[in-house]
Amino acid sequence: MKNIVLFGPPGAGKGTQADFLKDLYNLVHISTGDVFRFNIKNKTDLGILAKKYMDEGNLVPDEVTINMLKAEIAKNKDANGFIFDGFPRTQSQAEALDNYLTEKGEQINGMVALEVPEDVLVTRLLERGKTSGRTDDTDETKIRNRFNEYNTKTAVLKDYFEAQNKYYGINGVGSVAEITQRISNVFDTL
Repeated sequence: MKNIVLFGPPGAGKGTQADFLKDLYNLVHISTGDVFRFNIKNKTDLGILAKKYMDEGNLVPDEVTINMLKAEIAKNKDANGFIFDGFPRTQSQAEALDNYLTEKGEQINGMVALEVPEDVLVTRLLERGKTSGRTDDTDETKIRNRFNEYNTKTAVLKDYFEAQNKYYGINGVGSVAEITQRISNVFDTL
């Protein structure tokens, strides 16, 4: 089983790359953002709570996110592995994921991080906001707040996975095909 954390700041291209990689490697793509948006659209209790945090540009609390992730894994018992997109976002989430996978005799094989300059990301997100319907992609102040959240709470995961020799930084600027190839070069070694 191959379990990969696809990592990077908002707008880095995680979702786009995960769509290609899940088919290429026959993995299940679990996007916490997609799951949250589904719940928001359907006005579930989780969706209402998640929307409050996301609209403010903040991260959804660990407990809610972890329980949601466990449920997604449980739905896909026969998977060849998972691409985790948008999870973990904090060290406590990473530790919870490691513990959960260990209970199942599995592990994270690697964290592949898309590295993109912030100004490029702001442009990408504002452009995406024109068609995505995501309110958090239409306001530069909210976007920059998401980067602040990412830098203060999430970027520490680089150290967590580096300490396990599982961190792989990838240049996230270029064509989709070029970036997919860079990621595939890493996936093929894991």
